[in-house]
Amino acid sequence: MKIGITCYPTYGGSGVIATELGKALALRGHEVHFISYALPFRLANFVENVVFHEVEMSSYPLFEFPLYSLALASKMVEVAEYEHLDIFHVHYAIPHATSAFLAKEMLSNKMDIKIITTLHGTDITLVGLEPSFLPLVKFSIEKSDGVSTVSRFLKEKTLTNYDIDKDITVIPNFVDTELFKPNSDCSFRKNIASKGEKILVHTSNFRQVKRVPDTIKIFDLVQKEVPSKLILVGDGPDRSECERLARQLNLTDKVKFLGKQDGLVEILTSSDLFLIPSQSESFGLAALEAMSCGLPVISSSVGGLPELVAHNECGFIAEIGDIERMAKYAIDLLTNEKKYKIFSQNARERAVRKFDINKVVPLYEEEYRKVLNKS
Repeated sequence: MKIGITCYPTYGGSGVIATELGKALALRGHEVHFISYALPFRLANFVENVVFHEVEMSSYPLFEFPLYSLALASKMVEVAEYEHLDIFHVHYAIPHATSAFLAKEMLSNKMDIKIITTLHGTDITLVGLEPSFLPLVKFSIEKSDGVSTVSRFLKEKTLTNYDIDKDITVIPNFVDTELFKPNSDCSFRKNIASKGEKILVHTSNFRQVKRVPDTIKIFDLVQKEVPSKLILVGDGPDRSECERLARQLNLTDKVKFLGKQDGLVEILTSSDLFLIPSQSESFGLAALEAMSCGLPVISSSVGGLPELVAHNECGFIAEIGDIERMAKYAIDLLTNEKKYKIFSQNARERAVRKFDINKVVPLYEEEYRKVLNKS
């Protein structure tokens, strides 16, 4: 198949999944065309059967705001027509699904291209519920030829919030378990925990919904009982507040802010426990990558996290904001070597069994064929 993929090319989960999916599809013999305003960050190296098409933005005095949605639709038309695409696969509803529908209409006299929209989370639970966007999101979803979500939770939210009567397929996020795998020989660990301390880790975009200050407060309770360090990976609006909190709690020598990092595998394999106390999480890709590296996960009981983290098997789940309970769970695992080993093995096994890239990508291929066969 010839597939056009549009996503946000940034560090967010939707862009990561879209990029890794495109690379996997290319390796399986499909021709993949990425259409976006910048090269997806995980597409830095050449991959056979993958082409990137940049959406160029022009600036005119008449237009007060950039017209990305329209420029994207025009680029989609151009790529679809000259590359003879079969499908637009757009990730994140706004504005990608809307631009895809406009492109499909513009091409209607020449070709019958199909649209598959994958919903990832905040496009439905946050942004899409803005009164100015809600009718547009509803329209774009209903006009898509196929719709998928990354969790059962997000599917139910979509159907309920937008009063949509449409078949939605649940296709979970995935991980390359051959890349994200345990590795006991990590020099990075020796640099961070030179005295053999336990290492807790959290990765996110440091937005309010991720509750990163809770991560620091949990760690503060843990380090009083267990010699440990906390690694925070990522950047965003709440980072300055988190740095201030670490100073206030006298944790500056124990909490390491690493910012955005490409070497995530080495960081995870050097760590012992993953913390994700989010207020909202449609799936939890960061937690899945940690599980694949053999890290037990301590999470909040929101969104799609209970579908990912099996409570009392590969991690623990607590209510939002229950810092004391999450800290208690963490201390329990870090001080019980036998229990920790079982949880670590369970986390790795669950990632391989349910979320391995080679098991999930065929589900997308099946969705493509289903939509194309509707013709």
